[in-house]
Amino acid sequence: MKKMLMATTAAALLATNAYADAHSKDVKLGVIFGYTGPIESLTGIMASSAELAMKEVTDSGMLMDGATVTASRADTGCVDNALAVSSAERLIAEGINGIVGAACSGVSGAILQNAALPNGMVMISPSSTSPGLSTMEDDGLFFRTAPSDARQGEVMAEVLMEEGIKEVAVTYTNNDYGKGLADAFQQAYEAAGGTITISAAHEDGKADYSAEVGALASAGGDRLVVAGYVDQGGSGVVRAAIDSGAFDTFHFPDGMIAANLENNFGSELDGSTGQHPGTDSPGADKFTALVDGAFDTTSPFAPESYDAAALLMLAMQAAGSSDPQVYKDQVMSVANAPGEKIYPGELAKALQILKDGGEVDYEGATAVELIGPGESAGSYRQIKIEDGKITTVQYR
Repeated sequence: MKKMLMATTAAALLATNAYADAHSKDVKLGVIFGYTGPIESLTGIMASSAELAMKEVTDSGMLMDGATVTASRADTGCVDNALAVSSAERLIAEGINGIVGAACSGVSGAILQNAALPNGMVMISPSSTSPGLSTMEDDGLFFRTAPSDARQGEVMAEVLMEEGIKEVAVTYTNNDYGKGLADAFQQAYEAAGGTITISAAHEDGKADYSAEVGALASAGGDRLVVAGYVDQGGSGVVRAAIDSGAFDTFHFPDGMIAANLENNFGSELDGSTGQHPGTDSPGADKFTALVDGAFDTTSPFAPESYDAAALLMLAMQAAGSSDPQVYKDQVMSVANAPGEKIYPGELAKALQILKDGGEVDYEGATAVELIGPGESAGSYRQIKIEDGKITTVQYR
């Protein structure tokens, strides 16, 4: 009993010292997204969402007894590995304590392998969905609040089959995200009895996609699946398809669903379908109330970005340290049961519970549950475009 008491006292002293050491120190989080490039219309909202969680924690004064949290934004171009790694290395050299990001799958892998792993830096991506990231060596440093596209492929197949669409053409952006999603979808769709007439890559940054659309039209299909980027080649393919009359309805996964889809095409897309990660859980409503109109909470990966930042900070509190090598082991524990459920706007409550030695089960804005290699189990918002607007059909 005496040894147990001495051990408990020692642990308490260590925890106290850890909190005292962090008192009033500045915790810095890198928010590394593609602020330029093919999803730039999404990432401003994503960053604002992550920074909302940081402000909530700073205002509470509860993180390690008074640490403030500041954001350092850095650009990846979404698909520029050299820029992404350089940005991450710069922020790591400047002393960040964790990374919210990256946004796009390919650059997330590049940052993980070339910057995060060598420097022992924790990353939580809100939107990198490539199945390849599930098996990439990460030394327990990489997590994501978005589900793998292995799951999105299954959902996409379910939606199309339920719509009675049993034959499609597929075009995908020629990178890790596009290829991984196209492959996952093809496997699920064909297993469900669907037929893919053609699955062809397209390159971003082209002025003319008539040749690509010509090949897709020749193969035929009841709908064109566009696994691309709304601010780049994906929209270029859609415009060429509409203008040529090759296809009049489309199916859009997450990289295509944004306000710019409505702005660029409006009612030309009526009858088209799609899906992106999303949930109608209690946390979704609380997140909307917390944002209070500051930005569009239905924008893809906005709630996931809030959750990514929140998990980083709660893991620090649970560990009593902002050292990534120390708090990385707490990410899964604060994200999952057991513990008191925590929703958006309740981060101060969570920080107090953790400080007092209790446990939290962070539900957040997206019903967070991290499985396997530290990634979201995955819920999706199914959409349909009606009268030029993206509308919600259901959540699944």
